[in-house]
Amino acid sequence: MSLRDDKAMAAHSPPQIPMELYRQNRSKLIAAMRQYLQSQGLPINGVILLQGGEEQTQYCTDGIILFRQESYFAYLFGVKEPGFYGAMDISTGKAFLFTPRLSEDYAVWMGKIHTSSDLKEIYEVDEVYYADEMEDILRSLATDNETMLLYLLHGLNTDSNKFSQPAQFKGIENFNTNLDILHPILTECRVFKSHLELNLLRYVNEVSSAAHVEVMRRTKVGMKEYQLESTFLHYVYMFGGCRHCSYTCICATGENSSVLHYGHAGAPNDRTLKDGDMALLDMGAEFSFYGSDITCSFPVNGQFTDDQRVVYNAVLGAHEAVISKMKPGVSWVEMHKLAESVIIKSLKDANILLGDLRGLKNQG
Repeated sequence: MSLRDDKAMAAHSPPQIPMELYRQNRSKLIAAMRQYLQSQGLPINGVILLQGGEEQTQYCTDGIILFRQESYFAYLFGVKEPGFYGAMDISTGKAFLFTPRLSEDYAVWMGKIHTSSDLKEIYEVDEVYYADEMEDILRSLATDNETMLLYLLHGLNTDSNKFSQPAQFKGIENFNTNLDILHPILTECRVFKSHLELNLLRYVNEVSSAAHVEVMRRTKVGMKEYQLESTFLHYVYMFGGCRHCSYTCICATGENSSVLHYGHAGAPNDRTLKDGDMALLDMGAEFSFYGSDITCSFPVNGQFTDDQRVVYNAVLGAHEAVISKMKPGVSWVEMHKLAESVIIKSLKDANILLGDLRGLKNQG
């Protein structure tokens, strides 16, 4: 399948995204919040409030950076545009969107300004208001003249060591807020995927896998690493409709393959591929906020050396062993140990590692 093969585009027809996916996600969160509040003897009311992402420019210029929605907000509402807020009434389950009030100039530069009715139909929520109306609308949801309690998103991302930012708006000081309850519950909801989510994940992984294969087919000694990156990016967008990637592409060859996050601005995938190199490519497309993450290795000249084949097959064997043992209830730590054991044994059998297996495992 080449980049000029029309069958490729047909094979990766981008799916329509049903708003039912986001309704299901909201319903899951509402049910989880109600269950938690009941278990803690807390009132089953209040409002979940999230703030979507904001559009950014290149420093002080008017060059707009391509917007990508904040992930928690995208999970619940599927909103593509910046500047939105989203709310859910825990007692009724109703969902609200609050849109920025755009000036007439916006239509000249950016296109049609959607009305509240348009957005209600597009995103299939119960109500849509302007963001500058949010304080009054949230107040109106309170019962018995009590001060409304807002559950805000605030918690640590242990991968980045950064915190999600709770919603901020003019007048928030007139509400009671809770920063502790929402984040762990919503994060746990995102761990378990619905059938609609799984379909999206299958699609984006199918596209990314095919793109990796296309890169392998086109790789030749003498090319630049960025040409491999370019081939991947073109394929996933041209044939898969994937405008975003899950992360910066890592197209590492030779000694660069040992650098975990090679490909950044200071090391921009610019080495020339040499005969005898191994390529390690870590690239994944994203489609409608759902991402893939795929790493593969291969010899750039198409032929493994003996040592390259041993190491490659050791990792492949570990991969296959883990896949064969994966099932609900299996510990991630045990799968890590299984992979480690398979790799160590393979390398010891090839005399790349020396010593007894138990000692090698303990050293690992």
